[in-house]
Amino acid sequence: MSDPNTPGTPAAALHTTPLHALHLRLGARMVPFAGYAMPVQYPAGLMAEHKQCRESAALFDVSHMGQLRLVGADAAAALESLVPVDVVDLGAGRQRYAFFTNASGGLLDDLMVVRPAAADAADFGDLFLVVNAGCKDADTRHLVTHIGHRCQVVPMPERALLALQGPQAVAALSRLHPGVAGLVFMTGGAFDLAGARCFVTRSGYTGEDGFEISVPAGHAVTLAEALLAQPEVQPAGLGARDTLRLEAGMCLYGHDINERTTPVEAGLTWAIQKVRRPGGARAGGYPGAAAIEAQLASGPPCKRVGLVGLERAPVREGTALVDAHGHKLGTVTSGTLGPSVNQPVAMAYLPINHALPQHEVYAEVRGKRLPMRVSPMPFQPHRYVRG
Repeated sequence: MSDPNTPGTPAAALHTTPLHALHLRLGARMVPFAGYAMPVQYPAGLMAEHKQCRESAALFDVSHMGQLRLVGADAAAALESLVPVDVVDLGAGRQRYAFFTNASGGLLDDLMVVRPAAADAADFGDLFLVVNAGCKDADTRHLVTHIGHRCQVVPMPERALLALQGPQAVAALSRLHPGVAGLVFMTGGAFDLAGARCFVTRSGYTGEDGFEISVPAGHAVTLAEALLAQPEVQPAGLGARDTLRLEAGMCLYGHDINERTTPVEAGLTWAIQKVRRPGGARAGGYPGAAAIEAQLASGPPCKRVGLVGLERAPVREGTALVDAHGHKLGTVTSGTLGPSVNQPVAMAYLPINHALPQHEVYAEVRGKRLPMRVSPMPFQPHRYVRG
């Protein structure tokens, strides 16, 4: 998940989240991100915040992301006309990763979809969606244009979104409501937290156990302060969020996936359930189905891979990748020195004949060719709590 940066936006034009004053009070360094002023790090620094999430619990403000609800009996079938994912069979309280596709099979955005329990539908819809900040206006228009006649599409700008991530997240959040401990990975429900009705899912973008919490904007500071008061919890910014998700092998929209990459090339076919594939009961019927089905049958021309650097120098986004003869193969889409894995890690698209495990390619960094090895992802094992 997540979204493209928008550098160079004048500070006066930036949106702020309901936690803006709290970030400043905590000493955050603010940067422009997807049209918002967002905390990139706090005084402890990126490395400490990353470690905090891996070892205890970290609190992220992700209120810049878009929240919408779809209302109506036809909402699930309608949404299936825009995504290659099984929404109709999604059970109450279950969450699923999805993506909007275009006519050529490219990715318009990735998103999370949850079906709230019937008792919570009045507040959170028949389906509750979280989309990326940089795409939320376009996504809303896309939904209204294509399925607005079949269900109500209701943006929820009155709500903030917090992510509490890490192995101790459940201990901290359970003090506010013990019921959250009953959730497992990719499930959700409504809970009263710090005096506010919230929708909580056991999911996230770090590879760790954790929760994403939709909270009324007016209660966001109270909830954030209640969580930060727990001994396990410290604040973390977008810098640590990026290193955590990269170690976890997760795509960042606008970087690792975009409107020119298909879900097959991106290695996201695990999210296309059998019922939506050729031969399935509800196969196709979404934009770009023919292109995606052709790649499912014959394989893609290129593939998103993980890369591990064999030297210590980090390899950043935009770095050219070449073969042993210097022929260009591709470009790094995300890269960093992984704080937990303690080595350079990156993602890139490589031609299928180079996208083989243990295959070596070379990153061109300041006139040098640094060897990198194709490696399975995630680089850091996921630690989700499954049912």
